[in-house]
Amino acid sequence: MSGGVKAKSFVSTLVKNSYGKSLVRMTKINRSGKIPTWKEITVEIELEGPEFGGCYYDGDNSKIVATDSMRNTVYVFGARNDLKSIEEYGLALAKHFLDEYKHVEEVKVGISEDMWVPITVGQGLHDTSFVKDRSDLRCTQIQTNRNQTKITSGIDNLVVAKITNSEFTGYITDSYTTLKPTTDRILGTKIQARWSWSGTSCDFNAGHTKARSIMLETFALHHSLSAQQTLFAMGDAVLAAVPEIEEISLTLPNLHRLPFNLEPLGLENKNEIFVTTSEPHGTIKGTMARKK
Repeated sequence: MSGGVKAKSFVSTLVKNSYGKSLVRMTKINRSGKIPTWKEITVEIELEGPEFGGCYYDGDNSKIVATDSMRNTVYVFGARNDLKSIEEYGLALAKHFLDEYKHVEEVKVGISEDMWVPITVGQGLHDTSFVKDRSDLRCTQIQTNRNQTKITSGIDNLVVAKITNSEFTGYITDSYTTLKPTTDRILGTKIQARWSWSGTSCDFNAGHTKARSIMLETFALHHSLSAQQTLFAMGDAVLAAVPEIEEISLTLPNLHRLPFNLEPLGLENKNEIFVTTSEPHGTIKGTMARKK
């Protein structure tokens, strides 16, 4: 979008601008229930609008919302909001910036959440101690202006692997090919998922839980002829199970475990010892939407 102040002697004009606050970390302890809850999130806020142009052209800060104020807003709304879901909290934040500052044209709020749960002690849950439940992050981005709101949620760093029911054969072989076909390999990846919601009042918590569960179940049960086939099966299963999700994009890096040759050391590798590699790796991406 263009700057709100016309460039005078400049050779360029501002065609797009945004600014905000990144990596605002907040922990919230809700003590209202029998067992307290622990929420830990990281927030990013980005504002756009043509009236910020004066700051870029002339250093006129009269329209600037200080990023320090954005940080403080995160904590104030954390105190006011029960943080039922990061989507609802993000919507409240984004609405605040549009309502409070009439010259702001568009707001983006990105949130990621570390998942914490009470520690199990004996047959119950400890009421004051918590453990990070898993490696993956729940995330969302709210993008809103004065006409529409789009919510995109998902998962980062969902690390999975299967030791069989995965193969890769029939690909192009030429003078550059050294990879051997296999009908039994380890398939390991780190799932990144992003999905768009059909509205702003969905059951975000239930949808997230269902989508995550379906992806893991599909990965485990699917006989994989390629990472691409498994990716599509996972996305298709999520769309079938969660009607409030309109579209889903998945990224699957192919994180290999390669058999180690024990023969020079006088041993046989009984399909038990592997070298874990992280780079370079193949990257498989796909976006799935329901048929029209």
